[in-house]
Amino acid sequence: MTRPGLPLEVGEPAINPVPRRMMREAVAEVAARHGGCGDVEVEISIDDGEEIARHTWNPRLGILGGLSVLGTTGVVVPYSCSAWIDSIRRGVDVARAAGRTHVAGCTGSTSEKVAVAEYGLPEDALLDMGDFAGAVLKYLRRHPVPRLTVVGGFAKISKLAAGHLDLHSSRSRVDTTFLAGLAAAGGGGEELAAAVAAANTGLETVQLCAGRGVPLGDLVARAARETALGVLRGAPVAVDVLCIDRAGAVVGRCAPVGPAGRG
Repeated sequence: MTRPGLPLEVGEPAINPVPRRMMREAVAEVAARHGGCGDVEVEISIDDGEEIARHTWNPRLGILGGLSVLGTTGVVVPYSCSAWIDSIRRGVDVARAAGRTHVAGCTGSTSEKVAVAEYGLPEDALLDMGDFAGAVLKYLRRHPVPRLTVVGGFAKISKLAAGHLDLHSSRSRVDTTFLAGLAAAGGGGEELAAAVAAANTGLETVQLCAGRGVPLGDLVARAARETALGVLRGAPVAVDVLCIDRAGAVVGRCAPVGPAGRG
């Protein structure tokens, strides 16, 4: 451990408290069974752990030299939603401990690159939220950071704008009828609204609106910001949103607004 913010002291091996307790209990049980004192050193080794760890959140969280041993129950389900959400929470903890006042909830690696290019954020201020926008917002409600920027592909951000907090394709879909309503409210006529409602993809709706001078990306960003502020329930967090296309170009944005409705 090289950074504060996690449930271990800096300099300690990256083994969470529950796994540590389980190891101590196992040693004590064996020692009692065989009349030993239990005064032993336990070394954990994971084959190729140092290389594998480079492809995880560990470097960002300040865990260097290998894989960490996690778990709050002693049981870990690989690639589970709960594990991802726990990583988001630990990311917020590390950012707060590092004194960060601005974090970015990003849906993927392209979104992270945009957040860095736009704001110069350090690595420990980037939250790999994936599809779990709700997890980021609910944890920041209890553990606020002054500013949150949500960065993601237009389609995913449009789901957040429509009120969905889980952005996975199996649990929420792009609602072109909702987007048609935004387009109409933004000055598009009935013909444009009908074309948006019949579009095949989210980015097609952006292109249709751009050709008519309607900033659908900005409208979606603002609606997503309102969803986020609703989940934050007055927590002292100002929110802004960036929508990007597949190449990382910004197709929509809005200014940061806090609980009082001011930037």
